[in-house]
Amino acid sequence: MKNLFVLLMGLLSLRPGSSVALDQQNQPDAVNLLDVNVRTLNDSKEINLSKEYAGKVILIVNTASKCAFTSQYEGLEELYARYKEKGLVVLGFPSNDFANQEPGTEEQIKTFCRLTYGVKFPMFGKTRVSEKYADELYKRLGETAGEYPAWNFHKYLINRDGKLVASYSSFTSPQSSRLVSKIESLL
Repeated sequence: MKNLFVLLMGLLSLRPGSSVALDQQNQPDAVNLLDVNVRTLNDSKEINLSKEYAGKVILIVNTASKCAFTSQYEGLEELYARYKEKGLVVLGFPSNDFANQEPGTEEQIKTFCRLTYGVKFPMFGKTRVSEKYADELYKRLGETAGEYPAWNFHKYLINRDGKLVASYSSFTSPQSSRLVSKIESLL
């Protein structure tokens, strides 16, 4: 019952299909926003996002395997497959911050994503994304966007210069014409 209450409260805090367009002039430069080391999923390898994905259009998403939005993995993989040759990369960050919807080990998450949704886009270690406890990347994204994820599958879109250009709620599907149009305009 407690989980149902937490889920309902989280969903009520979301704005259906909302997105926030951002003023790129007043943002920290790319090095400041993406100069963060993160660990790849179920691995000890760390990469620096600003170095690894320099010059790419980046869609950063906090994910969960037991969420009403989990089926968005399929759409995220479709976006990645469709536009990766043009310079898009989707980055998945599993998080257990909302209603214990990502309780598994990283090995379980990796297997679930690969076998259930055929995920090939880069996935990273479990991450804290909620404002009070956010890991460094999500602190930077939340502060720059003026909003932190209210639930799983929140999306941040970053241009080739490493500037955050938009933030999309969980209700914005990966196939949303607004999201796809914005990605296409950046490629």
